This record gives sequence, C-alpha cells and structure tokens, in this order.
Amino acid sequence: MIISKKKFVSWLLVLGTGAAALVVSSRAFDWPLGGPKVVKTTVPIVVNEAPLARETRMTSSFAPVVKRVAPSVVNVFTTKTVRNQYPEMMPFPDDPFFRRFFGEQFGGEQPRRQPRKFKERSLGSGVIVSKDGYILTNNHVVDGADEVKVSLAKDKKEYTAKIAGRDPKTDIAILKIDARDLPFVTFADSDKIEVGDVVLALGNPFGIGQTVTMGIVSAVGRGGMGIEAYEDFIQTDAAINPGNSGGPLIDAEGRLIGINTAILSRSGGNQGVGFAVPVNLARNVMEQIIDKGKVVRGFLGVLLQDLDPALAKQFNVPDNANGALVVEVTEKSAAADAGLKSGDVIVELNGTSVKDSRNLKLMVGRLAPGDKATVKVLREGKEKAFTLTLKELPDQKLASDNSRSDENDSDALNGVAVGDIDAAARSQFNLAENVKGAVITDVDPNSASYEAGLRAGDVIQEIDHKPVTNAEEAVSISKHVKAKQVLVRVWSHGGSRYVVVNEGKEK
Repeated sequence: MIISKKKFVSWLLVLGTGAAALVVSSRAFDWPLGGPKVVKTTVPIVVNEAPLARETRMTSSFAPVVKRVAPSVVNVFTTKTVRNQYPEMMPFPDDPFFRRFFGEQFGGEQPRRQPRKFKERSLGSGVIVSKDGYILTNNHVVDGADEVKVSLAKDKKEYTAKIAGRDPKTDIAILKIDARDLPFVTFADSDKIEVGDVVLALGNPFGIGQTVTMGIVSAVGRGGMGIEAYEDFIQTDAAINPGNSGGPLIDAEGRLIGINTAILSRSGGNQGVGFAVPVNLARNVMEQIIDKGKVVRGFLGVLLQDLDPALAKQFNVPDNANGALVVEVTEKSAAADAGLKSGDVIVELNGTSVKDSRNLKLMVGRLAPGDKATVKVLREGKEKAFTLTLKELPDQKLASDNSRSDENDSDALNGVAVGDIDAAARSQFNLAENVKGAVITDVDPNSASYEAGLRAGDVIQEIDHKPVTNAEEAVSISKHVKAKQVLVRVWSHGGSRYVVVNEGKEK
C-alpha cells in the first residue's frame, strides 16, 4: 500500500519479501527496572511498566538484549488468491525488446492468456505475546490472506495460524497458533517513552536474514499522516525496511514498545523516518478483540476541527489555549444529549488536556460505550463542564466478529463496513439530503460484495427486501439472512439500483 504524501514522497506499509519478529524468552531475567508482572486479562501477558533508566551512561554492546530476543524470532507467511481483472492482457507489451532481454515468457508466436486467479505470497512479521501462542502483527500483513503460517527461527518449526481478529483502523491484527510454553515478549508502557530513548528494530529486511537495527525515538504522538484512522505513531530513525512490517520495536531493556508499521521514503527503502504503533494502543485492540470479538470504541458524536489563531480569535479562545473546535453535533449522540453545541471548543476530557482534534479522537476511542466522561469546553470564552455517557461508534463491519472461525461466520455482505449518514458522511461522500440508509465506508476487494459492484459511498437502502435506515439496522438484518444470494438495494451516483451479492460463489 502506498499513500501519496507529496511529489516523490510515498508512505509505504513495510510489507516486503521477508520479515521477522521478536519474542523474549519466558525465563526469569534480572530486570534492572523492577520485576515484571503477569497481567490477568483474556490474554495472560507480562508487563513491566517501570520507566526506562535514563542516567547518562554508554554501553559498548546491546548483545545481551539481542541474545534474549533473537532465539524466538518468527516469520509470518501469507498466501492469498488474487483476481486478474484483465486475463486477456499480457504482463508486458508484445514487444521483441522484452523477449530479447527477458526470455520467451514475455512473448511468443501466440499471445497467452493470463490466469483469472493466481496465488500471491508475502512475508511479514509478528511478535508472540503469550506462552499459549497469541501473536501481534500488522493488519496489512494478513489482510485478505487465505492461509497464514508462522515459523520460529530457532528450530524452523512451522505452524498454521488462525487470524483471531484484526482492526484496520489501527493496522493491528492478532494471530493464534496451537502451541504451548512458547517464549513471549514483555510489554513496556509506551506512554512512558521519551524522545531520545534508544530503540532496536528486529526483522528480516528484503529477505536477507535476521537483522537488528538501532536508533532513537525521534518523536512521539505522530499523526495526521492519512495512513490509519487512529494514528499515534512512535517515530524512529532505526532502519525499517520492507520485511520489517509487523515486527517489534523494543527499548534498551528488550521490552516491546511498538509494532513497526510504515516508513516515509522517496526511494522505497529506509531514509530514517519510520513509524510504529505504540504497544499500549496495540494491547488495547488485542484485549478487546480476544475478549469481545471486535474493537468497540466510544462515540462522542461531534464533527471536529483544529484551532488556528484566526478561529481562536473568532471564538474568544485565549492565544495559549489548545483544544478541538466542535463544527457539528450528531443528533441523539452523547454530545447532543449532554448539551454540547457547534462553536464549543473542547479543552479537557476526564481532566486531561485536549491538544487538538486528533488527540481528542484517540482519547475517546480508548473509552468504551457506556463509560461516563466529563468534558470541559470553552463557550463564547467561558468555561462550561458537561457529564455525558458515551455511545458506540456507529461505523462497524457487517461481519465484524473477525475473531471467530470461518465456520461460524454466516453473516451476509461479508467484508462491507457501514456507518450512519451524518453531516460528515454527507460531506465526505457527497450524499443528497433526501438519501436515507447506511452508507458503505469500506468494501474488501476480495469479497463477493465488491464483485457485485458495491463500493464505498454507496448507500444501502434494503437488504433481503427489508428497509435499512441506519448502520445498526444493516448489521442486524445481515446477521439473520440465511440465503447465500442476497438482494441489496443501494443508492449510488444519483439513483437507486438492485444488486445480488452471491456469498456462496467460489472465491
């Protein structure tokens, strides 16, 4: 995946020819920071939350740390079926130049049709987080995979892995292998890392073999990149290249602080600007998926905008104040029920200062539906406090229970994500005021729905002859459809039409 940032600069999700992952042995270590503790959650993980010892000292080698983690390095192998949309086309133009330099496979007497489907194989990374075989990795490493295998570097033993769940909004996925007494990594508290801390990245860049690179934390809280919906990246200059995706970023004591995810590069290789998902965010996603089967995020119900000096002046906000400007309040949302209005500037959530709109989105996303929250706002220059009860973020998968096995997944319209039609959705997808239903926010390209023609921005109006007025209804109806061929009425490009989604068709 490449997301254009500006001319000649691309965001690269670092999925490459091979990768590796960190696992720390489960035997006891002499921890200089205080003993680790087992956190009794759905996944029994080991956490050492002590801050890093930062007294000024130099070390001549990180070999002891590497020796602890290197024996437990794993690779993640994925295979997926890819549809060739143009099977009649040659991979290269039928030109003698290609036959001369690349052989007859690029040309011949008769043009050869390419297969309609072919297998695509990729390698990525993951990190074992529990002795019974749970593994953290990137969503983009396993997205669309038909088969996932994991191998340990020490004995080359290979396991078939199940995708226990995944969260595209943070690019985190969880795998599970059937094994016991595996070595596992110890978690740090990523909120306690600081710019300047030494970090190590482990992986198998470009498939050349296990590699360890060193750098520092270059920045924390990076966002606004347009890579993921929830961005709170750790930035590092430790070399991260294709093949490191899903691999670990560890501190100088060998504790996991992040999952390597993306780089900013003009060349496609490392240029000293790499990004990792903080382990606290990854841990929250993992625990929700394993416990609930999906990630459930709190929903405040406001459309936000960052403050700039001109806006601050218009809304009587002090020059030194930070916050998030409320542009619009969603009807019947937590914010509406509490009395928030457009023009309010949210400056605190539960006693914590709000830096900007992205920061507030992250803070709310870490809370659960039903949680009570206190919000402090500036309204016409005066402080006001509101207490509200968060609701559930409406944007959700029609088949959101990704942690369950395929045998239990009988929902219709698998691979489709929907949301309610609010002001933000109407603006984003250019929807007319009279259009009602559930707007499609994402469609898996490998799904039957995509093959039937459903796309992001379409509005689902009926499923199986039953009217749909919001995202919750779409989810509910889809769960009760038993037929493999599903009739769907959608609005798109100014008009309505019916499509038949064949969930029983061989993919």
